[in-house]
Amino acid sequence: MGKRGSGEVVQSHSRGPMVGDVVRRARAALELLQQHTFMEEPMKNNPLPRLDNDLKLRDRILPFCRLQPGEVWDDPDGKHRIACRDATDTDAVTDLVGNALPTLAIHDPPYNLVAFELRTVGEFVAWCRKWIGNTTEVLASDASLYVWLGADQNNGFQPLPDFMVMMRDLPYRSRSFVTMRNQRGYGTQKNWMAVRQELLYYTKGSPVFNVEAEYTDIPKILRGYYKDVQGKKTENLERSKSENIRAGNVWVDIQQVFYRMDENVSGCYAQKPLKCIERIVEASSRPGDGVVDFFAHSGATLIACEKLGRRCITTDTDPIYAEICIRRLERYRETGREGWQNGHPFEKEVPRLSEDWDASETRDEPSQSLRS
Repeated sequence: MGKRGSGEVVQSHSRGPMVGDVVRRARAALELLQQHTFMEEPMKNNPLPRLDNDLKLRDRILPFCRLQPGEVWDDPDGKHRIACRDATDTDAVTDLVGNALPTLAIHDPPYNLVAFELRTVGEFVAWCRKWIGNTTEVLASDASLYVWLGADQNNGFQPLPDFMVMMRDLPYRSRSFVTMRNQRGYGTQKNWMAVRQELLYYTKGSPVFNVEAEYTDIPKILRGYYKDVQGKKTENLERSKSENIRAGNVWVDIQQVFYRMDENVSGCYAQKPLKCIERIVEASSRPGDGVVDFFAHSGATLIACEKLGRRCITTDTDPIYAEICIRRLERYRETGREGWQNGHPFEKEVPRLSEDWDASETRDEPSQSLRS
């Protein structure tokens, strides 16, 4: 028996052997994560600064980009399409997707346009309505839609609430509001530190949802919730389908991308971890399905689809990010590497930034491609 601080007597359970097993499995999972996340070879120290607001760097890199606005790169292996197109251009989007009928859309729009006052909330939501409309146009009748969005706690949590209201008028059913926890945050000593990323999940029709994709590497350690099953009293661990917990709609098991990780793409300031994109792809699509992403950025959706046997159709208005996507796919196929760690995609053309110019020279205002 044991006691809580209030004096209430509670039932205690012997957990010695189980705890030891849990610790061993947790350590094994951590070692496996480290093996796949960090490379053992000496790490380079040649990162790119933020690509969206360094005009001098952009001018240096743009000549090496294969796509100009409006153009499309077709995968030589016939799997994917990468474009430099505007997600709000209906003709450009429908031409890009063609008759593919994707069953999944994953979008990560530049929601900090509102925070930096480059657009009002109303203008941002009107802009979102356009590319959401284009998404609806190209998706299959049974499909899933995931949208990463921000909630500025200093500005009425916008643009998240107005976006959610806008979605009520569209042919989607709200399914879940996912929170992914960052390891790094921002804030003051007078407020809760901001460490969350918001992900909205919608569906139309009756799309697939593979619940197996939701299980994490985190072992279950808490007993309780006893229930009689066929005359036998069982606790929740005995009735579970897995020894590990389900992610649910609060994801705490995903490492935020940083410079020591192999998947890191320096210069891409809003890069999403591959693990969270892979979780979405595995849960809401089948092998061979098409997946669309209208804000390609670092190419995370593209690489996740390549790894999991899906066909990705992605676009970005910025030729540099479109080129990064192409190079990241080529690098993954040639070497198995998911990114450049603390190097960068243009090292062949720009070997050492410090030898060419002062990379700290940046313009004062953020660009139109800015996201969180």
